[in-house]
Amino acid sequence: MFILIAISFLVFAAYAILIENYRRAWKAMPLYIPDEKIMAATTTKIAVIIPVRNEEKNIQILLDALFLQSYPKNLYQVIVVDDHSTDGTRDLVNSLEYEKMELRLLNLADYANDSKIIAHKKLAIETAIGVANATLIVTTDADCRPGPDWLQTIAAFHASTHAKLIAAPVKINVGNSFLSIFQTLDFITLQGITGAAVSQKTHSMCNGANLAYEKAVFEEVGGFKGIDQIPSGDDMFLMHKIFKKYPDQVFFLKNRDAVVLTQPETSWAGFINQRVRWASKADKYDDKGIFWALLLAYTFNFLFPILFAAGFWRPQSWLWLIALLLLKTVVEFPFVKSASLFFEQQNLMRYFPFLQPLHILYTIVIGWLGKFGSYKWKGRKIN
Repeated sequence: MFILIAISFLVFAAYAILIENYRRAWKAMPLYIPDEKIMAATTTKIAVIIPVRNEEKNIQILLDALFLQSYPKNLYQVIVVDDHSTDGTRDLVNSLEYEKMELRLLNLADYANDSKIIAHKKLAIETAIGVANATLIVTTDADCRPGPDWLQTIAAFHASTHAKLIAAPVKINVGNSFLSIFQTLDFITLQGITGAAVSQKTHSMCNGANLAYEKAVFEEVGGFKGIDQIPSGDDMFLMHKIFKKYPDQVFFLKNRDAVVLTQPETSWAGFINQRVRWASKADKYDDKGIFWALLLAYTFNFLFPILFAAGFWRPQSWLWLIALLLLKTVVEFPFVKSASLFFEQQNLMRYFPFLQPLHILYTIVIGWLGKFGSYKWKGRKIN
């Protein structure tokens, strides 16, 4: 019993140090305030790339938001890549016209047979980059909604920092359902870790729903070559390739105008499949920093069911389990609260302590399924 408590305390201590480092890094990272002269003088050409599959319900709303961008329309183009949609996505995009905004639709079926593609999204992005007439590539998803100054802010930040890659923030449009609140708090935590890790340069994290990188550097590192056999990871694997070559030119853009809004998963099955997809690449990271961080977090959470089971032989294990749960909450709360303030979702923090047991179970299950299970995404089953 003493050995188990001692081990759990040491693991908790390491985890607490990790979370506190994230909190300090997030707090220390200043909000980016664009210089008006730089914004006015920026003429960087941008290609916004949107891989889509069966997004008839979402794509027009995104395209309308892109049309309303404050960035000059002669400086950006929009490339939609249809990944073998079976609904009316292609017809809808073809029917849309926006004055002065260049909109182009590519059909992935014209470039590769669906049955021979392993990493559909990577191929879609690579195909679009091949035809893009731009210096800066910006990727997002069909269910995302950027604000009017999104591209202007990214362009100004790129001009100010000469960044090779920019990880930008993503916010879930939280609803009133239990699932929506749970996944939003989880996502706020992930976004906070992303910003902290990138600013500290401890490991590579980003989200392809809001990512920018230079076309030239994409080509320089070989694009997705070497990672094109992994179904997911069009964002973080690419980021690490660029980070290895340009460690001082990879940034997180902490600015609310740079946020894109995304929709929560509406079912537990959809949510689990999404998170399993994210977790499925955990053991494939070349970035050892993120591997060890994930392993520490998983090990710490796995202590809870071990302590619970041990309690049937040694009831005092349950007391330590409760104490550890309280300590976990105390350590994590300030960090998540700080990130929630940036996303203006701090009102959700009142649910945070009560969701801890579910989050522990979720972390264990998703981690296991990510390694040994399969998932469905966009109508495809991935083993």
